[in-house]
Amino acid sequence: MSYYSQEELKKIGFKSIGSDVMISTKSSIYDPEMIEISNNVRIDDFVMLSGKVIINSYCHITPYCMLAGGEPGIFLSENVTLAYGVKVFSQSDDYSGHSLTNSLIPRHFKKEIFKPVNIHKHTIIGANSLIFPGVTIHEGVSVGAMSLVNKSLNAWTENFGIPVREIKKKSKNILNLWNLFQNEKK
Repeated sequence: MSYYSQEELKKIGFKSIGSDVMISTKSSIYDPEMIEISNNVRIDDFVMLSGKVIINSYCHITPYCMLAGGEPGIFLSENVTLAYGVKVFSQSDDYSGHSLTNSLIPRHFKKEIFKPVNIHKHTIIGANSLIFPGVTIHEGVSVGAMSLVNKSLNAWTENFGIPVREIKKKSKNILNLWNLFQNEKK
């Protein structure tokens, strides 16, 4: 993988960019003035970021992910991983047939949905999962591969399915490991 240098990242025009950020030269960045990236973030090949996106420390966005933050935004807290092919949307057209759809149609003919997406710390989203507008994924959540996340998820749970459903409670041992990791960095 080839990554932008720190100097090249500064020239892209992000709203803010931290240190130790690795962004693949094969990624696509739209609306960089709306994107904030903290320290120690890795964004791999063929990732697409657009609109308001805020990525906090120790997040990894793996190949082929798409974060379409639009106007309401997508917010990733610390230590979030999006596995291969995850798609996250903060806005969508209304598909009920009561309005027109398509980005080429003027807004007054459409009934768009605009809701932020929040993904809290210590969360992993499995490969090819889809997250809809308005979803909050609370701390410590695991989402299984190919899940359709159309509702908010409880903290410290494992979830899976189309649509997603809670499978079981999850261990909080990650918190002990995170504290050890934080202390080791000092």
